[in-house]
Amino acid sequence: MVTLPAEAAGDFGLVRRLVDSGMDIARINCAHDGVAEWKAMAVNVRRAARVLHRPVRILMDLGGPKLRTGSIAPGPAVLKLRPVRDEMGRILAPALVGIRAAGATMAVSGAPVHVGVDAEWLSQLEAGDRIDLIDGRSAGRSLLVLRRDEAGVLAECSKTAYLVPETNLKRRRKGLMPRSSPLSELPCAAGILHLKRGGNLRLTRDVAAGSDLKERGKRHHPIPTVVCTLPKVFEQVSVGERVWFDDGRIGGVIRRIEADWLDVEITNARDNGEKLAGDKGINLPDSQLDLPALTDKDIEDLAHVAKIADLVGLSFVHHASDIETLRACLRELGAPDLGIVLKIETRRGFENLPQLLFSAMASKAAGVMIARGDLAVECGYERLAEVQEEILWAAEAAHMPVIWATQVLETLAKTGLPSRAEITDAAMGERAECVMLNKGPHITEAMRTLDDILRRMQAHQTKKRPLLRALRAWALPGASPG
Repeated sequence: MVTLPAEAAGDFGLVRRLVDSGMDIARINCAHDGVAEWKAMAVNVRRAARVLHRPVRILMDLGGPKLRTGSIAPGPAVLKLRPVRDEMGRILAPALVGIRAAGATMAVSGAPVHVGVDAEWLSQLEAGDRIDLIDGRSAGRSLLVLRRDEAGVLAECSKTAYLVPETNLKRRRKGLMPRSSPLSELPCAAGILHLKRGGNLRLTRDVAAGSDLKERGKRHHPIPTVVCTLPKVFEQVSVGERVWFDDGRIGGVIRRIEADWLDVEITNARDNGEKLAGDKGINLPDSQLDLPALTDKDIEDLAHVAKIADLVGLSFVHHASDIETLRACLRELGAPDLGIVLKIETRRGFENLPQLLFSAMASKAAGVMIARGDLAVECGYERLAEVQEEILWAAEAAHMPVIWATQVLETLAKTGLPSRAEITDAAMGERAECVMLNKGPHITEAMRTLDDILRRMQAHQTKKRPLLRALRAWALPGASPG
């Protein structure tokens, strides 16, 4: 199984390469993109399957209740120009910047980044001109204009400079009066909160709710604040319960609960602190949350999923009633035989697994996905190995197929080079009926590697039972393998 990137909606060649490399199931994540993109992805998958004469199924994952951090206000507008230097500090390559008229969109040839300036001022720049400036750190810097094209000019900087909205560019040319232009269209840094152990983080229903200040000594310091996308959990949590953010990178404990916000003391972070961005997952492993697995959006999406998909993934499933609600919706949509995949990604889902399996057996086709990323956060990394083993045993007893998911060969898919640990992890996936890979620039290479690993391992293992086949690695030439 391969998670399709957004590009799969418009790039048939990409989808064909995935199918040709061995994709048996295409996964469409309904938490991203929209109906038009989902339909386009499905059309490309069906077309590629016909062309290559391969049966390929489509799984569409419902988003489920989104418990995530909200958007964080972007940081200040600043552009850092930094030349490349060797170990002795000598310049190997100057920093390049494109200077174009404010509001223009055409790129200056060879420029990795751009700034906007006054159009009339720009029209008088020529190759060889020097541009003086005082950067955001009050340091004097200069740019050298290298060349012009129809979009603007390309300039280089031989010293590190920080360009901010207050920076003025002043043209310097022998024999002419200097003229200046303000900067515009500088990139804004992504909104990030800096958190340290012992500090506090405020989760709020909305931005205004977190505007209070906390007094420390004689000074007032604002508490880092972020919106929670599912504020109804505020009524379902208690002081002393744990909170994890961003796949378990940051941990804390709830210390105070108010009507519109709750304060979390950060207890787990690196020595130098951690950065928390918007749209990052929030896990509440100790809280008894009562959230429906099917949200209003999921029910709306189901009308399209029933027409497109072969399988539907039920996210954050906790109770047998969640499955019954999904099956009732599918019957109403005229798709009672659509396959159902139970995504086990919370501690409560794991604890209720037997009831979930019995309920899913009433469907014509059903399976289980071990969403190991969230499970590791919910159950603890030290217990994940045991938890996934128990899910495999339970699913085998129920004669239900399993999808081994989350971060399989992820380093290989993203960088082109695998780690030793993930090769072993991929081999463990042979005990499941399906292994899921996430998108990445090297996804086809990851698929070929996974295929090779699984083909080798299937001679040693069938589901959770070793086959104890004869070993041939050390056999003498011409000797029988007996």
